[in-house]
Amino acid sequence: MNDLTYIYHYTSPIGGITLASDGESLTGLWFEGQKYYPQNLVAESSEVKLPIFTQTCNWLDIYFSGKEPSFTPPISLHTTPFRKVVYDILLTIPYGQTMTYGEIANIIANQQGAEHMSAQAVGSAVGHNPVSIIIPCHRVVGADGSLTGYAGGIDKKAAMLKLENN
Repeated sequence: MNDLTYIYHYTSPIGGITLASDGESLTGLWFEGQKYYPQNLVAESSEVKLPIFTQTCNWLDIYFSGKEPSFTPPISLHTTPFRKVVYDILLTIPYGQTMTYGEIANIIANQQGAEHMSAQAVGSAVGHNPVSIIIPCHRVVGADGSLTGYAGGIDKKAAMLKLENN
C-alpha cells in the first residue's frame, strides 16, 4: 500500500466534499468542515485525478441526481474491527430506508452471540464513518425515527434522506 494520501474535491448540491484515496481504493469521503474531518488531510496529501476519484464522482453524480447507484467504488477502511462490523451493516441498509442505532446494536449482539450491544457504541462508530454517503450513515436514525447526530450536519442528513425518498 502507498503511504501517500491523494485527495480530490467534489462539489455536491449540499456542500463541498473531500475524497481521499491510497491510490487504488477510496479511503475517505467527508463533507468539508464536518465533525471528525481529518484536520491535516489537505496539508499532508496531493490532489490528483485518479481513476478511483473518477469512479466515485460518477457514483456521487448518480446519487445526487436522485437515483440509486448500481455499483460501489472500491473502499479500503483503516479502522477498528468493531467499526468495520458497524460499517458492513450500514452497507446493507437499502436506499431510501432507515435503521435505528438500536437495530444495528441488536444485529451485532446476535452476530456475536451476546445478550446486549450498546447503541451508544454503535452511535460512536457511525459518527466516525470515514466514507460518508457511500457507507450510508445518514440512514441511521434515533429509536423514535428522529434525525439524531450526523457528523456532516443534520441539514445534510435530512437533504439526503429526502433525495432518496423522491
